[in-house]
Amino acid sequence: MTEPGENAARLRWLPLRQSITARLVWMSAASALLIFALTGMVLYTVLKGELLRHEREGLVTTLNDISYQIGRAGNTERWGRVQAKLAALSQADQHVSFWVSSSDARFTYGDLSRLAPQAIRADEGNSVGRLHLPGRRYPLHIMTRTLPAFEERPAVDVTVGVDGEPYFEMRRTFLLATSVFSLLGIVLAVISSYWIARAGLAPLRQMSDRAQSFSPRKLSARMPVEAMPQELSVLALAFNGALDRIEDAYTQLEAFNADVAHELRTPLANLIGETQVALARERSAGEFKDVLQSNLEELDRIRSIVNDMLFLARSDQGEAATARVPARVADEVQKTVDFFEFVLDDSGMRIEVAGDTEATAMMETALFKRALTNLIQNAIQHSPEGALLRIDIACQEETVRVAVSNPGKPIDEHHLPRLFDRFYRVDSARQDINGSHGHGLGLAIVKAVARMHGGRAFASSKEGVNSIGFTVARQ
Repeated sequence: MTEPGENAARLRWLPLRQSITARLVWMSAASALLIFALTGMVLYTVLKGELLRHEREGLVTTLNDISYQIGRAGNTERWGRVQAKLAALSQADQHVSFWVSSSDARFTYGDLSRLAPQAIRADEGNSVGRLHLPGRRYPLHIMTRTLPAFEERPAVDVTVGVDGEPYFEMRRTFLLATSVFSLLGIVLAVISSYWIARAGLAPLRQMSDRAQSFSPRKLSARMPVEAMPQELSVLALAFNGALDRIEDAYTQLEAFNADVAHELRTPLANLIGETQVALARERSAGEFKDVLQSNLEELDRIRSIVNDMLFLARSDQGEAATARVPARVADEVQKTVDFFEFVLDDSGMRIEVAGDTEATAMMETALFKRALTNLIQNAIQHSPEGALLRIDIACQEETVRVAVSNPGKPIDEHHLPRLFDRFYRVDSARQDINGSHGHGLGLAIVKAVARMHGGRAFASSKEGVNSIGFTVARQ
């Protein structure tokens, strides 16, 4: 038999996919990864747009200044001053470059071979392009504007280029920093989620430890619902309800074992005692015959108990009445009452059948009469001599109701639901009534027969009249 400690050790080695803590940690890590990734993408996109806007504004400002000066240079003299100005600006700011191209070689500036079309990539938007130059790690951001002809100068294309290194380095640094901090955030989220999950599931582990301490010797132990969180209190209540049912079943099983032992002990003791007395000395054939006759009665009583227990076991397994036929209930009741004619005469009792005598139902007549026989026997045992017993037949919407009533000692309300339990007796002293003795399974069989016919058993006690019966389905 596996001990609770072995089960706990085995559970610790189950795959992580079966661990609630691991699931919560992985889900938190996935959520953190998604959140950081989305946040990083949004921030990176915003930063990229802002940096490009800043680059574009700088290019526009520089291009406006240069365009104003070039636009007023309409001859070679003024163009010489423009070239000197552009050279001075290029030397002062190594990050800015200028190119001017036109159909007249006199009105040009810069190494125009670098503006080869294959070196220029598509614009990033708003007329900002990239110029890749040999020897440079990053491309230049460029912007070109065409100025109309003026005096001697033909139309010219003015191009301003700004070194893209600060722009691309800023993007790379931001992307690296975002990735590092996102990874750190995910690690922290995993650690914190693991701690939170462990702390949150601590009551569940306490409940598990508490459950492992339960045993048949501690059937009254229960989960402390008040100490549980609200989410687990429902589980604790359900678990306690299951323990209540197990305790009731265990108690009934112990009582059942004691009752079976009590019912079988008496006939067995009689068999052993009479046999020992018969063997104590020489006996005649007639005396041995009397002993065997007495033993046969006790054996028949044992057989009756065993047969009833087997019948109840089959009923508990869901066996239904399969040989049902349509029959008039009053006829089957009268046949059963006729069986008790001599018993009723000896005790001075009478049975009156009343109600709907035309009611019919689908029934297995043998089982129906067996249940009714048990009810009549029970009524006779618990009624004074000369009493009037009554059998009422009532036709309901889907069932037919049969109740046997007798005058007798009132039955307390808390006894009524348990009258149909096996070996249950209101009189715990087990006293014989009216000279007869049952073995405590009669009403349990009534309940089983009712269930096999799609009905139920019932009992009531009012104003000195006890009524016990059952219902059977009409169809």
